[in-house]
Amino acid sequence: MSLSMYDASIPVLIRGLGIMSDYLDKAAAYAVEKNIPVSVLLQARLAPDMLPLAGQVQRASDNAKGGAARLAGVSGPTFADTETTLEELQERVAKTVAFLETITPEQLAGSASRSNELRFRSINGVMRGDVYLLSFLLPNFFFHITTAHDILRHNGCQLNKRDYIGSDSLSYVNPPVTSFFGWQPTGVTNSK
Repeated sequence: MSLSMYDASIPVLIRGLGIMSDYLDKAAAYAVEKNIPVSVLLQARLAPDMLPLAGQVQRASDNAKGGAARLAGVSGPTFADTETTLEELQERVAKTVAFLETITPEQLAGSASRSNELRFRSINGVMRGDVYLLSFLLPNFFFHITTAHDILRHNGCQLNKRDYIGSDSLSYVNPPVTSFFGWQPTGVTNSK
Protein backbone atom coordinates (compact mmCIF):
# COMPACT_ATOMS: atom_id res chain seq x y z
CA MET A 1 0.00 0.00 0.00
CA SER A 2 1.40 3.37 -0.93
CA LEU A 3 0.85 6.62 0.93
CA SER A 4 -1.10 9.12 -1.17
CA MET A 5 -0.56 12.86 -1.23
CA TYR A 6 -4.01 13.18 0.33
CA ASP A 7 -3.16 10.83 3.20
CA ALA A 8 0.13 12.63 3.83
CA SER A 9 -1.49 16.06 3.89
CA ILE A 10 -5.18 16.64 4.63
CA PRO A 11 -5.66 14.32 7.64
CA VAL A 12 -2.29 15.45 9.03
CA LEU A 13 -3.21 19.13 8.72
CA ILE A 14 -6.66 18.58 10.24
CA ARG A 15 -5.15 16.65 13.15
CA GLY A 16 -2.55 19.38 13.72
CA LEU A 17 -5.23 22.05 13.77
CA GLY A 18 -7.15 19.94 16.29
CA ILE A 19 -4.08 20.01 18.51
CA MET A 20 -3.85 23.79 18.04
CA SER A 21 -7.51 24.07 19.05
CA ASP A 22 -6.75 22.04 22.19
CA TYR A 23 -3.92 24.46 22.97
CA LEU A 24 -6.33 27.38 22.75
CA ASP A 25 -8.75 25.59 25.11
CA LYS A 26 -5.92 24.98 27.57
CA ALA A 27 -4.80 28.61 27.27
CA ALA A 28 -8.34 29.75 28.13
CA ALA A 29 -8.51 27.48 31.18
CA TYR A 30 -5.03 28.55 32.29
CA ALA A 31 -5.90 32.25 31.98
CA VAL A 32 -8.98 31.72 34.17
CA GLU A 33 -7.11 29.56 36.70
CA LYS A 34 -4.25 32.05 37.10
CA ASN A 35 -6.37 35.18 36.62
CA ILE A 36 -4.27 36.26 33.63
CA PRO A 37 -5.81 38.42 30.91
CA VAL A 38 -6.08 36.26 27.79
CA SER A 39 -4.59 39.13 25.80
CA VAL A 40 -1.31 38.59 27.66
CA LEU A 41 -1.11 35.03 26.34
CA LEU A 42 -2.25 36.00 22.83
CA GLN A 43 0.51 38.61 22.58
CA ALA A 44 3.21 36.48 24.22
CA ARG A 45 6.18 35.58 22.05
CA LEU A 46 9.43 33.68 22.50
CA ALA A 47 11.67 36.37 21.01
CA PRO A 48 11.15 39.97 19.91
CA ASP A 49 11.41 39.08 16.22
CA MET A 50 8.94 36.18 16.41
CA LEU A 51 5.18 36.29 16.00
CA PRO A 52 3.05 36.17 19.16
CA LEU A 53 0.72 33.27 19.95
CA ALA A 54 -2.12 34.76 17.86
CA GLY A 55 0.26 35.05 14.90
CA GLN A 56 1.37 31.44 15.28
CA VAL A 57 -2.25 30.28 15.09
CA GLN A 58 -2.84 32.49 12.04
CA ARG A 59 0.27 31.18 10.24
CA ALA A 60 -0.61 27.54 10.99
CA SER A 61 -4.05 28.23 9.50
CA ASP A 62 -2.54 29.99 6.47
CA ASN A 63 -0.09 27.16 5.84
CA ALA A 64 -2.81 24.51 6.08
CA LYS A 65 -5.41 26.19 3.87
CA GLY A 66 -2.92 27.69 1.43
CA GLY A 67 -0.89 24.52 1.09
CA ALA A 68 -3.94 22.32 0.60
CA ALA A 69 -5.36 24.72 -1.97
CA ARG A 70 -2.03 24.86 -3.82
CA LEU A 71 -1.77 21.07 -3.97
CA ALA A 72 -5.42 20.68 -5.05
CA GLY A 73 -5.17 23.43 -7.67
CA VAL A 74 -8.04 25.42 -6.14
CA SER A 75 -8.42 28.81 -4.49
CA GLY A 76 -8.46 28.73 -0.72
CA PRO A 77 -10.19 31.11 1.65
CA THR A 78 -8.43 34.25 2.82
CA PHE A 79 -8.59 35.52 6.39
CA ALA A 80 -7.66 39.05 7.43
CA ASP A 81 -5.52 38.23 10.51
CA THR A 82 -7.69 40.41 12.72
CA GLU A 83 -8.37 37.87 15.48
CA THR A 84 -7.85 39.31 18.95
CA THR A 85 -9.60 36.73 21.15
CA LEU A 86 -9.33 33.01 21.76
CA GLU A 87 -12.86 32.60 20.43
CA GLU A 88 -11.94 34.33 17.17
CA LEU A 89 -8.84 32.18 16.81
CA GLN A 90 -10.91 29.03 17.49
CA GLU A 91 -13.32 30.17 14.78
CA ARG A 92 -10.43 30.62 12.36
CA VAL A 93 -9.13 27.14 13.13
CA ALA A 94 -12.64 25.70 12.62
CA LYS A 95 -13.05 27.53 9.28
CA THR A 96 -9.67 26.22 8.16
CA VAL A 97 -10.64 22.65 9.07
CA ALA A 98 -13.97 23.09 7.27
CA PHE A 99 -12.09 24.13 4.12
CA LEU A 100 -9.67 21.21 4.41
CA GLU A 101 -12.63 18.84 4.69
CA THR A 102 -13.78 19.96 1.23
CA ILE A 103 -10.54 18.75 -0.39
CA THR A 104 -10.92 15.27 -1.87
CA PRO A 105 -8.34 12.58 -2.63
CA GLU A 106 -9.21 13.00 -6.31
CA GLN A 107 -8.21 16.67 -6.21
CA LEU A 108 -4.76 15.70 -4.95
CA ALA A 109 -4.27 12.83 -7.42
CA GLY A 110 -1.22 13.68 -9.51
CA SER A 111 -0.20 16.55 -7.25
CA ALA A 112 3.08 14.85 -6.30
CA SER A 113 4.56 15.55 -9.73
CA ARG A 114 2.73 18.82 -10.42
CA SER A 115 4.84 21.99 -10.28
CA ASN A 116 3.97 24.61 -7.67
CA GLU A 117 5.06 28.22 -8.00
CA LEU A 118 6.24 29.79 -4.76
CA ARG A 119 6.23 33.58 -4.76
CA PHE A 120 6.43 35.31 -1.42
CA ARG A 121 9.01 37.20 0.57
CA SER A 122 12.40 36.29 -0.89
CA ILE A 123 11.19 33.02 -2.46
CA ASN A 124 10.54 33.02 -6.18
CA GLY A 125 10.70 29.56 -7.64
CA VAL A 126 9.05 26.25 -8.45
CA MET A 127 8.76 23.03 -6.42
CA ARG A 128 7.34 19.66 -7.33
CA GLY A 129 4.26 18.85 -5.21
CA ASP A 130 5.75 16.02 -3.15
CA VAL A 131 8.84 18.09 -2.34
CA TYR A 132 6.65 21.07 -1.46
CA LEU A 133 4.52 18.97 0.90
CA LEU A 134 7.32 17.12 2.66
CA SER A 135 10.09 19.73 2.78
CA PHE A 136 8.16 22.99 3.02
CA LEU A 137 4.46 22.79 3.89
CA LEU A 138 4.50 20.23 6.71
CA PRO A 139 7.70 21.47 8.41
CA ASN A 140 6.44 25.07 8.26
CA PHE A 141 3.00 24.07 9.57
CA PHE A 142 4.49 22.11 12.48
CA PHE A 143 6.93 24.93 13.25
CA HIS A 144 3.96 27.18 14.06
CA ILE A 145 2.20 24.52 16.14
CA THR A 146 5.42 23.84 18.03
CA THR A 147 6.01 27.54 18.58
CA ALA A 148 2.45 28.00 19.92
CA HIS A 149 3.13 25.08 22.29
CA ASP A 150 6.39 26.65 23.40
CA ILE A 151 4.89 30.11 23.93
CA LEU A 152 2.17 28.71 26.17
CA ARG A 153 4.63 26.45 28.00
CA HIS A 154 7.03 29.36 28.52
CA ASN A 155 4.18 31.34 30.07
CA GLY A 156 3.34 28.59 32.56
CA CYS A 157 0.55 26.72 30.78
CA GLN A 158 0.96 23.04 31.60
CA LEU A 159 1.42 21.48 28.17
CA ASN A 160 3.62 18.47 27.52
CA LYS A 161 4.66 16.10 24.77
CA ARG A 162 1.36 14.21 24.98
CA ASP A 163 -0.44 17.45 24.12
CA TYR A 164 1.78 17.95 21.08
CA ILE A 165 1.61 14.36 19.88
CA GLY A 166 -2.11 14.13 20.56
CA SER A 167 -3.82 11.84 22.99
CA ASP A 168 -5.16 9.65 20.19
CA SER A 169 -1.75 8.81 18.71
CA LEU A 170 -1.27 5.77 20.93
CA SER A 171 -4.69 4.36 20.09
CA TYR A 172 -3.13 2.87 16.95
CA VAL A 173 -0.58 0.75 18.85
CA ASN A 174 -1.22 -2.98 18.92
CA PRO A 175 -1.24 -4.45 21.53
CA PRO A 176 -2.90 -1.48 23.24
CA VAL A 177 -0.74 0.85 25.30
CA THR A 178 -1.91 0.99 28.91
CA SER A 179 0.40 3.76 30.11
CA PHE A 180 2.71 6.33 28.56
CA PHE A 181 4.66 8.56 30.95
CA GLY A 182 1.80 8.49 33.43
CA TRP A 183 -0.95 8.94 30.83
CA GLN A 184 -3.58 6.25 30.61
CA PRO A 185 -6.19 5.94 27.88
CA THR A 186 -9.77 6.41 29.05
CA GLY A 187 -11.18 3.20 30.50
CA VAL A 188 -7.80 1.50 31.01
CA THR A 189 -6.56 0.75 34.48
CA ASN A 190 -3.04 -0.16 35.48
CA SER A 191 -2.80 -3.82 36.53
CA LYS A 192 -0.09 -3.20 39.16
